[in-house]
Amino acid sequence: MMVETEQTPNPDTLKFLPGKTVSERGPIEFLKNDKDIKVPLANKILSLEGTTMVFFGPDFITVKKEKNLNWDDLKHGIITEINDYYSKGNRVVLEKESDNPQEKESSKDSNEVINKIKEVLDSKVRPAVARDGGDITFKSFKDGVVTVELKGSCSGCPSSVMTLKQGVQNLLCHYIPEVKSVEAR
Repeated sequence: MMVETEQTPNPDTLKFLPGKTVSERGPIEFLKNDKDIKVPLANKILSLEGTTMVFFGPDFITVKKEKNLNWDDLKHGIITEINDYYSKGNRVVLEKESDNPQEKESSKDSNEVINKIKEVLDSKVRPAVARDGGDITFKSFKDGVVTVELKGSCSGCPSSVMTLKQGVQNLLCHYIPEVKSVEAR
C-alpha cells in the first residue's frame, strides 16, 4: 500500500492519504494527553515521540508534530503505522455509529438562522477545510457572532485567523445578513 502525504497550510501538520476509508463517523480528533483513546491507530501514532495530535477525516489522517521536530524524522514511522493497520485486514479506522449523539444535537436546533449557518459551513467551508487536512464545526450563534471550532491542521495554524475572518466570516455574512462576525473557540 502506498501512503501519500500532502503539506497543509500549518507547517506543524502533515496530511496522510492511505487511499482507503479512514472515518465513516465524520471527522474526529485525538490529542496526545487524551485519556482512554479506544482507537488503536490513534494510540499507535500518538505513541510516536514528537506527535501531539491525530485527526481522522473521511479519507485522510492529519498528524500534528511538536514545533521543534522535522517531518523527515517522523513521517516514516507514521506511514509504517498506517500501513501496518490496513495490512492486517482493517478496512476502516472508525466505523459509522448507528446512534450518533451529534446528529441528535443538530436536530434540536430548529432556529432558521442556525440551520442556514450550518448549511453554508457544511456545503461551502468544510470541503475546503478538509482539503487542508482539517475541519470546522458550528458551536453557537449569539448576538450576530458565530462561534466555530477548528480541528486537525486548522487548529493552531498560523493562517487560520485570516481564513476565519477573510474566508468564513465574509462567506457567512454574504449569505446570512444576521451574521456579523465569526470567532474560533
